[in-house]
Amino acid sequence: MGFSVSGSAALIFVAAFIGFGMFYSAAANSAERVNDAREDRADRQLTQTNTEIELRTVSYNPLADSLNVTVENTGTTELSVRHVDLLLDNSYRTDYRTAVDGDTGTDLWLPGETLTINATPSSRPSSVKVVTGPGVAATEVL
Repeated sequence: MGFSVSGSAALIFVAAFIGFGMFYSAAANSAERVNDAREDRADRQLTQTNTEIELRTVSYNPLADSLNVTVENTGTTELSVRHVDLLLDNSYRTDYRTAVDGDTGTDLWLPGETLTINATPSSRPSSVKVVTGPGVAATEVL
């Protein structure tokens, strides 16, 4: 065996070593991202499982075109008021006011607390749906 065979074998070995190093780091990063995504999904599912709300009262005053909805956080998850959505007759509404146990300035809706939503629809809605940030909803048909 001459120098050319030994040199080319060493060159191929070094190239294979570098190629394997690049493949391993790419594969390890991909596996880590997939694992992180699975953990995030499990966390979201746990939050959704622990979230529960209950519509206590839904009342419409036709003289003032006023709708009052009272919702209680009966789960164990802290919810954000700004991530609560209101749907009247399957139409998304943004023109409503909220208060958590009388406090209009808070964004935190803790377990056991009551959220009051005041809206002014143009007519009496036939259904009211409140959706939380984790996707748990409660519906009332009037």
